[in-house]
Amino acid sequence: MTALFWGTAALVLAVSLVGGGEEPPADNHVPHAPPAVSAENSVAPRFEESAPSSDATAPGRPAPSASAPKSMPRSEPVRLLVPKIGVDAPFTDLEIGANGQLEAPPPDDTNLVGWFAKGATPGELGTSIVAGHVDTKTSPAVFARLSELKKGDRFRVVRRDGSKAVFQVYGKEYFAKDDFPDDRVYADTPDAQLRLITCAGRYDRAAKDYTENLVVFARLV
Repeated sequence: MTALFWGTAALVLAVSLVGGGEEPPADNHVPHAPPAVSAENSVAPRFEESAPSSDATAPGRPAPSASAPKSMPRSEPVRLLVPKIGVDAPFTDLEIGANGQLEAPPPDDTNLVGWFAKGATPGELGTSIVAGHVDTKTSPAVFARLSELKKGDRFRVVRRDGSKAVFQVYGKEYFAKDDFPDDRVYADTPDAQLRLITCAGRYDRAAKDYTENLVVFARLV
């Protein structure tokens, strides 16, 4: 298992992920973006699936299993395929920049996703982090429709070794960027899991960033 020590390094993906620092497109250009929320109610996370009652199966935590968890050997991701929301996008590597934040994918490519290259690869034991823009200054981007994914939906990651890792969504939550639960989202897991992350909520024109992150939780099947 690839050990991830997100803690302090953990990043301020929560603070600045995929806002791009640009003005968003007009509302009619992003029909699938998550609905805006007020600053007053943006602090509490909004869970959009039925939340399990047990901590063992809460979002970001693996369900208990009597057998060894399914996993795949390490292999870099090549392409993300999410047919339900029209995603067929290549990957780029993301690293932690000099400011201690995880770099966002290049803002000038609307059909590109990034993954934290020093973490688990999709399908490998642990938590793989995949990020993408919701929009740019001129148009919707790769994760414009991420909010449409629901519990039970499946998607695939094509890997460099030619294999395909199939993931199933088990949860989806919105988190305020100034109150982001690093451990729940980034912490390593004993099975193979993946997070799809983008911006959401209200666009703060002063900060040139969105107020929330949308996180889709999925595990290998």
